[in-house]
Amino acid sequence: MNISVKHQISFVKFLFILVFLILTFFKAARGQEYFTEINNKLTLTQKGASHLASLPLKCMDKEFPVKAMYVLSDSSFTFPKKMNPAFYGCFDWHSCVHGNWLLVALLKRFPGLPERETIISKLKNHITEENIKSELAIFNKDNKSFERPYGWGWLLQLQRELLTWQDPEAKSLSTNLAPLAAHISSSYVSYLKKLSYPVREPEHLNLALSLCFAWDYGMTVNDSNLTNSIKEAAIRFYSNDINCPVEYEPGGYDFLSPCLEEADIMQRVLSKNEFNQWLRKFLPGIYENPYALFRIAEVSDPNDGKIVHLHGLNFSRAWCMNNIASSMEGGNIETLRSLSAEHFKKSFPHVASGSYEGEHWLATFAYYALLSFR
Repeated sequence: MNISVKHQISFVKFLFILVFLILTFFKAARGQEYFTEINNKLTLTQKGASHLASLPLKCMDKEFPVKAMYVLSDSSFTFPKKMNPAFYGCFDWHSCVHGNWLLVALLKRFPGLPERETIISKLKNHITEENIKSELAIFNKDNKSFERPYGWGWLLQLQRELLTWQDPEAKSLSTNLAPLAAHISSSYVSYLKKLSYPVREPEHLNLALSLCFAWDYGMTVNDSNLTNSIKEAAIRFYSNDINCPVEYEPGGYDFLSPCLEEADIMQRVLSKNEFNQWLRKFLPGIYENPYALFRIAEVSDPNDGKIVHLHGLNFSRAWCMNNIASSMEGGNIETLRSLSAEHFKKSFPHVASGSYEGEHWLATFAYYALLSFR
């Protein structure tokens, strides 16, 4: 190969690297205008709220592509919009549910959003009395475990957000959703009674995450049957756990940390003193150097529906770390909060990547994480 050809190849490589760095810079800069940061406390701006709202608005009426998770026992299967008239968009049922949660949560805190009328219209079209009756019918017969436990947890979070939203539209929406929320609450109690072992996997089936969602709902609505059931299950499953194997995290397409999710539910159900006694045995290193425990996840391909999960892992770790820090006594609490912020800032610029694999759900995780910076 002659020298001029080598120079041309080197120049092309240089241009490629330069373009990559410029795009990375602009993504990071764009992220900064969407939230503010003061002493590791991140706060969404109204521009950021509009940015996040645009993603579920874009997909909650998008019927295809779809990932349906039904047990088919006859020929009654039909189009997603007929099967799930309330929650048929955003690729799968649970993503559509938490997309609705995101829109309610954003309007609750940013009532002046320019997207308000569009959001209200879509919520009213989806969460109707008749639509929820149809949704409830799915959970009968062969689909009693449909979307258990992840979708169950997000449905209760949606109802919790509606019930605590002081807006004229909230009452009718929560009234419409109430029968499904009540069914899921009672289903949780039945499920936990018969569950012999915890499910610790790092995706949708993780038990601890869904228990956190259900606990918060139960505490909001004073559902003691639900909260007592959750507390009993959490203590039964997790109280004797020690030395969580954090060194095995993350896996190739985790979006949850089993260790941190477990700690998150325990900081809810235990007293502060009890929690710290437990945490010192479960994650002793978190008091000393949390940076040595949790490496921020890298995403090699945002167009891969599984690998992009790792952006979600950064967000879910962020909210768990903040929740744990709020209940810790002693140790490097501010270091843990700093690590939480770094996880969030790593992935926030990539929430809107242009790839549907991440865009149909990541905005919810980003905002749920932001709410933990208190």
